[in-house]
Amino acid sequence: MANIVYLTREGLQKVREELDHLRGVERPAVQAQIAEARDKGDLSENAEYDAAKEAQGLLEMKISKLEELFASARVIDESQIDTSCVQILNRVKLKNLANGKVMEYTLVSEREADLKAKKLSVGTPIAKAIIGKKQGDVVEVDAPAGKMKLEIVEIAI
Repeated sequence: MANIVYLTREGLQKVREELDHLRGVERPAVQAQIAEARDKGDLSENAEYDAAKEAQGLLEMKISKLEELFASARVIDESQIDTSCVQILNRVKLKNLANGKVMEYTLVSEREADLKAKKLSVGTPIAKAIIGKKQGDVVEVDAPAGKMKLEIVEIAI
């Protein structure tokens, strides 16, 4: 059985849309390329046919992985989110004790992570260090730039 992947409703919808696009648009386009290349004659020396078949294999692999992800996805019920300690889908304000800078992130699954949108994956060193901690706790994080001390300033939904 596949590992359970926790997603927001928004994240699951994006997976569904990508899967629909691959099945409904990309797959027919690759099949058309194969048919066109097949019409050109001898398949043993047809580079276009080989390239189209390889593209089809890669596309089918991607579709298969998304289908597996979709089947193992569980939507997180936002009404059940607790703010007494840090957990997935919490919006967390962190203060770097070395420089006083305050950062704010929402903890999400690896699939939905996007630093530009301030969505931090639960698999990152920072997230691993703060999950389960309470407001006011100070954690030490082994980051690529070295050790950081962070204070959990606020936990929200």
